[in-house]
Amino acid sequence: MDINARNIATPVADAPTTQPVSVPAPVAGRFAPSPSGRMHLGNVFSCLCSWLSARSQGGSIVLRIEDLDDRCKRPELAAQLIDDLAWLGLEWDEGPYYQHDRLDLYESALRRLQDAGLTYPCFCTRAELHAASAPHASDGTPIYRGACRGLSAEEVARRSALRAPATRLRVPAVDDLADDVVEFVDRTYGAQCEALATECGDFLVRRSDGVFAYQLAVVVDDAAMGVTEVVRGCDLLGSTPRQIYLQHLLGLPTPHYAHIPLLMSPDGRRLSKRDRDLDLGELRARFGTPEALLGWLAGQTGIAPDATPRTAEQLVEHFSWDVIRAHRENITVTAE
Repeated sequence: MDINARNIATPVADAPTTQPVSVPAPVAGRFAPSPSGRMHLGNVFSCLCSWLSARSQGGSIVLRIEDLDDRCKRPELAAQLIDDLAWLGLEWDEGPYYQHDRLDLYESALRRLQDAGLTYPCFCTRAELHAASAPHASDGTPIYRGACRGLSAEEVARRSALRAPATRLRVPAVDDLADDVVEFVDRTYGAQCEALATECGDFLVRRSDGVFAYQLAVVVDDAAMGVTEVVRGCDLLGSTPRQIYLQHLLGLPTPHYAHIPLLMSPDGRRLSKRDRDLDLGELRARFGTPEALLGWLAGQTGIAPDATPRTAEQLVEHFSWDVIRAHRENITVTAE
């Protein structure tokens, strides 16, 4: 699978002048759960696909706990996530790593971008962004139109005295480049492309509360941990062009991407930790064994031909990306 970003910007100083291509085997996948609540069935499906894909290619798995946000700084939930993965038999080869221990790495990457003149302070509030009635990116975030991009030093100082700014990364302007498109091939959803200036806009790399943005942190972490394959839910498909752009600017390799369909409840709702839909506590009690749960999930999603209880290891022989592609519309699951 060829993944590339073309004509998107000149890399920052000391970065390679050509876009790194996908890294050859051995394959390294990853789990990257956020301890904001108990894992639900959709989280299990994502972890299972990541694990099966890596194992079917003779690869390894890295476990990373994404706990930068205040709502995720819950050691007891992180411990529960780790226990749930172990119970499922989805063992990992490296980690767990915790993002809260890696702030210096994110700070260093951000400093490189700042030193290259690629960032600027943004004082727009969430309410202002949503009230601007601007079109939205594919992931639902408003497309930023650069309200703070050209502020003078005096205006920045004045506004900074009133509230702390967020930090945005500049993307190529339409009139700066004839083609600012980021292109990649997703293993499930095929060829993808995004014009950053018109379909995304300048995006956050650090929030106004000082928390590093998801886009920057995962790019730094995936490269540092040697991740060559990212498997995750299709709700994050729209994040990929921004991450490829950051990889290019920082001179980091671009992994393969494979987004999987979301699991939906019978009434059409996306499974959510907030709603406690089919959370793993209830599922463990209902199914009793990991084999029974994984076999049922594999049968519901088409990975296996039926719901016969199977270990994760036994599901490796059934796993195929052709099956995932064939079911790439959201999958409705019905509890027993």
